[in-house]
Amino acid sequence: MPLHNRIDKRVLKEMIANDPTQRKTVSFYKYFQITEPNVYRDHLYKSWEELGCLGRIYLANEGINAQMNVPLDNWNEWIEHLSSDANLNNVPLKIAVEDDSKSFYKLKIKVRSKILADGLDDSTFNPWNTGKHLSAEEMNEAIEQGAIVIDMRNHYESEVGHFDGAITPDADTFRQELKMVEEMLEGKEDQKVVMYCTGGIRCEKASAYFKHKGFKDVNQLRGGIIEYAHQVQDNKLTNKYIGKNFVFDERLGERISEEVIAHCHQCGEPCDNHTNCENLECHLLFIQCDACKEKYEACCSDECKEIIQLPEEVQRERRKGKRLHGDTRNVFRKGRFNERIDGGLSKASSVDQMST
Repeated sequence: MPLHNRIDKRVLKEMIANDPTQRKTVSFYKYFQITEPNVYRDHLYKSWEELGCLGRIYLANEGINAQMNVPLDNWNEWIEHLSSDANLNNVPLKIAVEDDSKSFYKLKIKVRSKILADGLDDSTFNPWNTGKHLSAEEMNEAIEQGAIVIDMRNHYESEVGHFDGAITPDADTFRQELKMVEEMLEGKEDQKVVMYCTGGIRCEKASAYFKHKGFKDVNQLRGGIIEYAHQVQDNKLTNKYIGKNFVFDERLGERISEEVIAHCHQCGEPCDNHTNCENLECHLLFIQCDACKEKYEACCSDECKEIIQLPEEVQRERRKGKRLHGDTRNVFRKGRFNERIDGGLSKASSVDQMST
């Protein structure tokens, strides 16, 4: 049995779109020693494929970072499989706030050098010495008491949603953001700092790093925005998160509050729906309202709109290493928009694909 997918992406997406199977989207991470990650990878792939699981999972010698969905009919069996693994037994699971059962269309498990692209040398500090983990109630109290609240996500994530009053660095990557936040917090080592991200993994590294840098009161939101939203609902707390929570799957976001704080990158109307440009040569991530989606045929520019009208074989040939917009390839990358321009959008740097 092949331990990877062999079906075309478009075929898979169509299959999932028409699949009535109810699925539960879940994410989790854990730092632990994996001596043979490739062997462990094959073990997980065999077990989870048999259960019909889909998702994107990264393994490394340092642990696992998983975002996936599981058929509801096999949920209990999947939980039993986790429980049978000494390393994954009782691992905290973050259940999606909004779920359409279509979050992933294939199972992909990759072995990497690290489960989080942070650019840090773990040998220079103690990554296990993390900040204090705060509950949703404690997070609200910290905000009300004037703590410095830092959004440890990328710019396109905080653009559609963030905590009230949080500092939202204009960063393309987590690696870049660590340096930016360090500069922003210079001279504030004695103040209370609270960090948050989608599911917690970025704050695990960030809080340990800033404690190493001499910050005395470093805190992080336990379970990230996902767990915060559940605790707010379950405990009837005040919701201090505004807007959407960006997620790294086909949903591209889940609503945490009713406020819409972002704008369409093409016309400027209030909108917080992310999409990828329909032109696979570009595939740029941007915010697009329904009217502009119809006008530009789900593309980011008139140029891309023209390209998708070309025969499929011509489009495939164009994608073979060819540069678009005179800069770097935008194939399967997420990018930022610097400004709206007539007939499309200006494109700038690309960013990493997965975090939580």
